[in-house]
Formats: sequence, structure tokens, C-alpha cells
Amino acid sequence: MLKHKVFAKISNSHSITLELDDSLAPKTVSTFVSNLPFSLKANIWGKEIYTDPAPFSVTLENAKDLVALYDVAFWPPGNAICLFYGPTPLGTKDQIKPYSPVNIIGKIVQPDAKILSKITYEKITFTKA
Repeated sequence: MLKHKVFAKISNSHSITLELDDSLAPKTVSTFVSNLPFSLKANIWGKEIYTDPAPFSVTLENAKDLVALYDVAFWPPGNAICLFYGPTPLGTKDQIKPYSPVNIIGKIVQPDAKILSKITYEKITFTKA
């Protein structure tokens, strides 16, 4: 099991640290890490930040249709990286439900809800920590 620390720098403001865990979706994590660094535009859906298409694609790998708070995932149909920090429009009050199944690839480390909730349609640059 290998863990990778990745910084997600939001435009010119803050950085969020992600910890990717290759025991969850090894092919997805390996592909993500091997493509670093890259920058993508952020989009918002409920309390999920998802990116424009990443510079790589992978298929479903141990995909889940429910995620936990602060999970980091890859959404194969849209080649998007997803950061979950609360309920999504499809989930109930106690569920975080992606639009469709996602590959869980890690967690947001030391999450700061104030930073996450202020992200709008900015650019996020992912780099190795």
C-alpha cells in the first residue's frame, strides 16, 4: 500500500493537501500521480467540487455509489477529479451520493470547510507534495 501526498492549489488563494491511497483504486491513483502536475477548472455541485476533464482517463475501478465526507474520487464518465465536503443534490441528509459511481482515490487531509466552501469556478493546480 502506497500513499501519495498531493497539493491542490486553488487559484491564488489556498492549498488543500490530498492523500491518495493506492490500496483503494491502484490503477487510478498511479495514473493520476504519473500525470502530475496539471491544472483544471473547478465546478460545484452541491458540496462537491469537481473538475473539468483531467489529462487522463481510467475506467471504473472498485467504484462506489456513496462516498464519505472529505473523500477524493475520480469520476470516469467525465474524467473528473471530485472533492466531497458535504451533501450532494442526489444524497439524503446523511448521504453523499455522486452523480454516478466514482473511484475513491483518497482523502482531503486537514480539511478546512471554510476554504472548500469558498471555491467557485477557479483553477486548481495539482502537484506532488
